[in-house]
Amino acid sequence: MVRILLSITAFLMIGDVGSAVQAAKLPERDSSFSIATQEWPFQPGPRSVKMYLYYPGNELKNVNADTGLMLNLHNWGGTNTSGAGNPAVLTRELNVIAISVDYVQSGSWNDQSGAPYDFGYLQAIDALRALSHVYHALREQKIPFNSRRIYSTGGSGGGNVTLMCNKFAPHTFTCVVDICGMPRLSDDIAFNLPGGSSLDARYSRDQNSADYLSPGAQEIRFSGNPDHLRAMKAMGYAGKIVIIHGTGDTTCPYEDAKQMVQNMQAADLDVEAKFVTQADLDGVIFKNTGHSLGDRTKMIVEFGGPYIIPGKKKFRLRESPTDFELKQDVIYPTSDGRYVISYSDGVPAVRFEAK
Repeated sequence: MVRILLSITAFLMIGDVGSAVQAAKLPERDSSFSIATQEWPFQPGPRSVKMYLYYPGNELKNVNADTGLMLNLHNWGGTNTSGAGNPAVLTRELNVIAISVDYVQSGSWNDQSGAPYDFGYLQAIDALRALSHVYHALREQKIPFNSRRIYSTGGSGGGNVTLMCNKFAPHTFTCVVDICGMPRLSDDIAFNLPGGSSLDARYSRDQNSADYLSPGAQEIRFSGNPDHLRAMKAMGYAGKIVIIHGTGDTTCPYEDAKQMVQNMQAADLDVEAKFVTQADLDGVIFKNTGHSLGDRTKMIVEFGGPYIIPGKKKFRLRESPTDFELKQDVIYPTSDGRYVISYSDGVPAVRFEAK
């Protein structure tokens, strides 16, 4: 199996497979199928991911002019909806098409080439490709839906990918709900340092290693990166960000989540944090202050619902066109270059450009 050095050269050469908008018709009932996505440097060549569709009432015919779209993303090591919301509830309570994705390294990632954990980079591209597939297919089939109601949610690793989707598509989401997601690829997690999180992303500090983590690769994976948050604001970001995190979480450390929220507030982004303490434990929604927290489906409806459910006092609609429509580059500078998320043909592809 070919291993490619994740250095500047590798990031420059990340390819794009199947970037053209796909016109396949959506299935009539809840279903799963594969779509083409961007090449992964650890396994060069064409790549596809499995996506899952859940409609209101299980059928496409129930989609109406008020129906929105919601990414519902699984945890680190999971597939489909593991660690995420229950799609039967989300489609019914929120009137959305729920979209789940087996993005790169879904499932038992330890067996997948031995590569370090992607940590929301190509995973976000995979999820956004799935979202764009549904978005474009609905339009092409002339099926009415509310394109101003686009959301993402996920738990743990899915929360991390939700935050990265929001970063990579800053004009697309009306509201995102992150539940105990990883806010940053810290040195602790990247290099498995003792005494911190139990997570081990298996990166190396050795520039000659295939698993080398470059400075920019670490910076882009920080959802609370102050420079990138200011860039989002400058691009006109106007979405609602809901962060739900346990104060006793040591897997995805609470202090990292707290710092991320503070940085979002400093950048004047519209963020609302629910940091769960012992006083919040009700045995129904919140069962502990650690990483698992409790019923994540109920959390999405309880804390995201006020912004997502039509008729609620705080309900909102996104005003800007989506990134799929704008077809503009989204750019984040780093200390060693810049990351460019291109939407030139309506679907995302990411690349690194060195200084």
